[in-house]
Amino acid sequence: MKRTTSLGALAIVTLVAVAGIAATSVETTDVRAEAEQAAQVLQFENLARTVTILQDKFTALAEAMPEDTYDWQPMEGVRSVSDVYIHISADNFFVPSLMGLEAPSGTGITDDVRTFRAYQERDMSKTEALDAVDASFEFLLGSMEGTRDELERSMMLGSSETTVGDVWIRAVVHLHEHLGQSIAYARSNGVVPPWSM
Repeated sequence: MKRTTSLGALAIVTLVAVAGIAATSVETTDVRAEAEQAAQVLQFENLARTVTILQDKFTALAEAMPEDTYDWQPMEGVRSVSDVYIHISADNFFVPSLMGLEAPSGTGITDDVRTFRAYQERDMSKTEALDAVDASFEFLLGSMEGTRDELERSMMLGSSETTVGDVWIRAVVHLHEHLGQSIAYARSNGVVPPWSM
């Protein structure tokens, strides 16, 4: 009888231990999933904050550039100061359209690359270019926020499969490239970027 009781007690202890291990495993998996989700949210928020910083810098630099420098280009065949601002505005409107988000109707931009190119042919005054830059960044940030829960969604970019999150990262890298270009253009025209004074 003692042996049966001992075996019964051992079986109960074993079941409790296995249940505890299983519960711990589920809890560990839940904690790990929560940590991964929190990291993804933090990464997204850092990316969105970077876009806000880029907007502030582009706007400050565009405002600091005298209007008579907007036609300046370092050499024939490359973008002028104005062309760079129009290009980033076009891109900020175009990239979200690739995800099915509708750009403001006044832009004429859709997911058709020809509309993106046509936008870049516009002539804009300094004021119009500044307005376009600000409107495009507001649209870009709103689009990013609207897709916050879709970062892993697959999509096509040209002939390549990628994700929504990857496209946002590419957009930010592209903006950084043109910020560097705009800084070089400003310094070539004797304009010091306002944030570096």
